[in-house]
Amino acid sequence: MLKPHTRGMTVLLAFMTAMGPISTDLYVPALPQLAGDLATTPARVQWTLSSYLMGFAMGQLFYGPLSDKYGRKPLLMLGFLAYLTGTAASAFAPSIEFLTASRFLQGVGGAGPIIIARAIVRDMYEGARAGRQLSLMSTIMGVAPIASPVLGGLLAVWFGWRASFAAMLAMVGPIAFVAFVMMPETLRHAQTGPISVRSIAGSFAIVARNPVWRVYASIMAMSHTGLFTFVAASPFVLQSVYGLTPVQFGAGFSACSVAFVSGSAVGARLVTRRGIEGVVSLGVACLFAGGALQLAGHLAFPDSVLALFIPELIYFFGIGFTLPHSIAGALSPFPERAGAATSLQGFMQMTFSAAVGLLVVALIAVLGPAPLAVVTFLMGAGTFIVFHASEKVRAAVRRPLTRFF
Repeated sequence: MLKPHTRGMTVLLAFMTAMGPISTDLYVPALPQLAGDLATTPARVQWTLSSYLMGFAMGQLFYGPLSDKYGRKPLLMLGFLAYLTGTAASAFAPSIEFLTASRFLQGVGGAGPIIIARAIVRDMYEGARAGRQLSLMSTIMGVAPIASPVLGGLLAVWFGWRASFAAMLAMVGPIAFVAFVMMPETLRHAQTGPISVRSIAGSFAIVARNPVWRVYASIMAMSHTGLFTFVAASPFVLQSVYGLTPVQFGAGFSACSVAFVSGSAVGARLVTRRGIEGVVSLGVACLFAGGALQLAGHLAFPDSVLALFIPELIYFFGIGFTLPHSIAGALSPFPERAGAATSLQGFMQMTFSAAVGLLVVALIAVLGPAPLAVVTFLMGAGTFIVFHASEKVRAAVRRPLTRFF
């Protein structure tokens, strides 16, 4: 069994969280090819990405609260089982409708390991130490979003889009096996009382009333929406509009992932000195700058792919600061409800991202790349405004968030 506070535990948790980018980034370069093979439109192909996020969002509502009562490991293994089943079905999907449904199941399953990994971090760590652990996990799991687009582009060229799902099975299967054999139970104080829809809703209500949670959950939702919008729209914008090949697109997408990993690594080093708030403040500044530069660059040079792409690197760098520490900030007030807090946070994040992503891809078919630049700017500006407008809220509870520095 792996022990808490060890490198082995950190690496396993990082691999569990890597299921997210593996499940999206690996097959993103093949989306135009998938549309042609299944004789469908880009908007309907986008549903396979959004249905994964919708399944992920709905699954989160249950994994966290149930793991608060029954333990982390049983729900973890249930999530792995559903994920692997949905992935296998996706590999053999005969139609876009079947693929959309199987991706939903894959998302429901994928929510388990990712949400429970965050709850396990809250079981073991507090305050800035939790933020540092999440940043280290992001740095390690950053290999997935760096390598996945390039690998996905190569698989699409060599074997077709179905090979992406075969690769997901080959990657996640061993992670599930190691977790089954070596992951200990980390829940220290199980929730008492019967579990029901009413009790789950009551737990969510307690979380949602906390002003600190609302601030950090909002920042996380908006910053991730900017990221997801690029993931959803960029295959069609960069390949169909700007003419990049799947391999070129994969390389460019990997560069964004390098920016994200770099931000996570720098944030992990800074958090013990600057605290959660200090790192998030740097992150939202990068998000705002990246979004503003992308919108200005696209308006000034609409035919230049670099005007759209280079500011995206700044945005992804900011996400590396913002996401891990927003998670830690939102979970800090809830040592006894880590599962519920991370579930509600993730549901809010994924639902908002999926809705905006669908809208942007639909608008791109009519308006070109402009909607991508507009949304990136709005999400970056939104995080900046929410963070700085919440100074009084954060000041009122700053002591609990910083006592572990």
